[in-house]
Amino acid sequence: MAKEIERKFLIKRELWQPKDEGVSIRQGYLSLEPERTVRVRLKGERGFLTIKGKNHGISRMEMEYEIPAKEAAQLLDELCLRPLVEKTRYTESYQGQQWEIDIFAGDNAGLAVAEAELESEAAELVLPDWAGQEVSGDARYYNSSLIHNPYKNWQS
Repeated sequence: MAKEIERKFLIKRELWQPKDEGVSIRQGYLSLEPERTVRVRLKGERGFLTIKGKNHGISRMEMEYEIPAKEAAQLLDELCLRPLVEKTRYTESYQGQQWEIDIFAGDNAGLAVAEAELESEAAELVLPDWAGQEVSGDARYYNSSLIHNPYKNWQS
């Protein structure tokens, strides 16, 4: 069984600048049941189907399968819940740790988060200076939550 262990942080945008053009991501959800989510993603020119279990702290079961990009696009266009999540992903290494930085667009424009996947929940993580508040346990920042409560609705 595959397991995802990750920590998520807001980004201090004034301290972080992209080093390349990143990869465009469109993703949507076929299921948002609390015990399981089923996600479809187009990442650049590649399609993926991902099944994730319920979070237990910063861990959860995750299984991901590459699918034809044409089929992923059809699922996104015809079956996924709205709105879709749109973002550009940048990948950086900091002190040996791989980080994925997501800059959101569309209904979630203005949201910027960084995630680090870990080998274990107890693994030490050295934070870059651009890493802000940790939001790992805040369900509002789950991509699947952004379907029902997009970031644009948080602004008052």
